[in-house]
Amino acid sequence: MLRTTSAAAAAAAPTPGAGRFRAARAGFAAIAAGALVATTLAVTASTADAADDANISQGKLTDSSSTEGGYTGSRYAVDGDMGTRWASQFSDDQWLRVDLGSTSEIDRVDLAWEGAYGKKFEIQVSDDTQSWTTIATVNDGTGGNQSLDVDGTGRYVQMKGIERGTGYGYSLYEFQVFGDGDVAEDNDVPVFDDPVTHREFQANCEFSHFEFDDPIVFPGEDGRSHLHTFLGNESTDENTTIQSLFDNPSTTCTNPNDHSAYWYPTLYNDGQPVEPNIHQTIYYKSGIEDFRSVQPFPEGLRFIAGDMMATPASFENAPGAVEGYECGSISKSWSIPDYCDPGSQLNIRYQAPSCWNGVDLDSPNHKSHMAYPVNGECPLTHPVPVPMIEFKIAWPASGDLTDAYLVSGSDQSWHYDFMNGWEPEILDALVRHCINGGLQCNPQGYDLYKPHRGSALTADFELP
Repeated sequence: MLRTTSAAAAAAAPTPGAGRFRAARAGFAAIAAGALVATTLAVTASTADAADDANISQGKLTDSSSTEGGYTGSRYAVDGDMGTRWASQFSDDQWLRVDLGSTSEIDRVDLAWEGAYGKKFEIQVSDDTQSWTTIATVNDGTGGNQSLDVDGTGRYVQMKGIERGTGYGYSLYEFQVFGDGDVAEDNDVPVFDDPVTHREFQANCEFSHFEFDDPIVFPGEDGRSHLHTFLGNESTDENTTIQSLFDNPSTTCTNPNDHSAYWYPTLYNDGQPVEPNIHQTIYYKSGIEDFRSVQPFPEGLRFIAGDMMATPASFENAPGAVEGYECGSISKSWSIPDYCDPGSQLNIRYQAPSCWNGVDLDSPNHKSHMAYPVNGECPLTHPVPVPMIEFKIAWPASGDLTDAYLVSGSDQSWHYDFMNGWEPEILDALVRHCINGGLQCNPQGYDLYKPHRGSALTADFELP
């Protein structure tokens, strides 16, 4: 079951182990792979008395045709909080959709409109999000709170706007579906009153070694790859597996519980590979607005971020792009600068996708099981929010850089690989305390600017 984060979340619970996440992963596998029962629903639109059935849409997966802007995504219509809302772009043809997770008997649909309401709209159901059946039509909506009696079964339920009641879009505080389906579990997350400016922790790692290996793309093929620069697990080579990361746990990362392997194409300058000489910053952040719902990586996850075939335009506009290359006073350069101030370091920052499909630990192209958020939310195809890795790589290269290049090809061919080797309970503690808790943490899970919040781990990087 997805970790939900409604306003009802209470005091933090003890850190759960990996078993909790494995159960969540199994639930998402059933959602993604299970066959859907054909949906038929006969309904009469009316004002209804409150039913005894549960709200089975709260905390469930959602999608929408658009959002007005930041913090108006579709999930805010099912978070149980009347202080948040979904808001669409300013046009008539818009929709809001909820995935109940399984076929359920539905008794009632309640809509709590903000000022921007629907004058004409339909409630529709579908078994596959492709073919929709209209089960209620409202032609004279006036906003406020509306309750529609229904009697039927279905998995997907949506509000399809036909005509707006104002010059704005459609805006719902809550879209509630009542019936006898499963109710999302509300796992405890940290409770705090601090203003939130960050949602992250660092997993800083030093240079480990160079190798012409890539255990994700060319497993078992020694010397098959271009030269890679490896960080983290010191045993990484062509034969590396998730199990071998734990069998050989020695790491260059600050947190000894991070046995993960990180690697990227080597930078050459003046005909020589450039070896990083400082800790490389690897951020673990929230890639979505609802940082309190981010979950740890599943055990065994691996992926590639970036595109080795990127063009200058696609590199600059890639969803993972942050500031491109930078050094000294130069930033947002989408090619390696010809010159950097002497003594400065050449940097690049790039973010990985942070939405997992909930089923596959890898995919044929090592990318399609992951996706970037859309409008601050994970899409229904990749519903599980996981940490967003952001590489901030620094090379001791300055002065004349006209001979500097990436061995993978063009300057825009930048990419990196990741194999998850975290001790599950440690990663869970860091995600829960730092990302879910809205902190800016070091590798110990301590926020220097908010010392009263404590740390996720002890000074020895163990659970308290």
